[in-house]
Amino acid sequence: MPGTDYVKIPQKRIGALIGKNGEVKKAIEEATGTFLDINSEEGAIDISPKEDMEDPLGVWIAKDIVKAIGRGFNPDIAIKLVDENMYLEVIQLPLLVGKSKNALARHKGRIIGKDGKTREIIMEMAEVDMAIYGKTVSLIGKIENIMIAKEAIEMILNGSRHKSVYGFLEQKQHELKVKEFKTIVGIDEEKIEYRDGILDPVEKDKEESE
Repeated sequence: MPGTDYVKIPQKRIGALIGKNGEVKKAIEEATGTFLDINSEEGAIDISPKEDMEDPLGVWIAKDIVKAIGRGFNPDIAIKLVDENMYLEVIQLPLLVGKSKNALARHKGRIIGKDGKTREIIMEMAEVDMAIYGKTVSLIGKIENIMIAKEAIEMILNGSRHKSVYGFLEQKQHELKVKEFKTIVGIDEEKIEYRDGILDPVEKDKEESE
């Protein structure tokens, strides 16, 4: 049985973690088979396994959910991490010595974009959830989707034009759709079925040699 783990989140996010009448805390505990001991004054949370915890990764999952809420995610989004295919990625925003506040605001502004456009495009095209809080940008999604969104964010932070970032996202979105389609229909690259009575090249060669 896994032991107790510990995580600390901003004190301002404790209310979101607990929820109205403790509903969020209870939902996390039930979903992960854990018990959360919350120190509201310090923002410290001890996560312990319940005796009937079914998933041995329950404590680790609960820790990620708590961390996600601490990084600004709505609890309804953070709870998605119960799914074994969903991951949390926290990106630290770079700071420039002597201009840290201005640089931080500029970085966040470029990621968010005018009226939130850039953030929405990244979320939609990479199929991830994003939270921007404090000095971090956090992502929740499948690992390959997170890597695409992360690269797009790093492009922005490195000064790439938004148009270039959108082009990158379009390309990656197309690649994901092609990959998903092949998985759904079970396409085998080495054996392609031909329509209109045309034989597979291998079968055709075989027939001609007989």
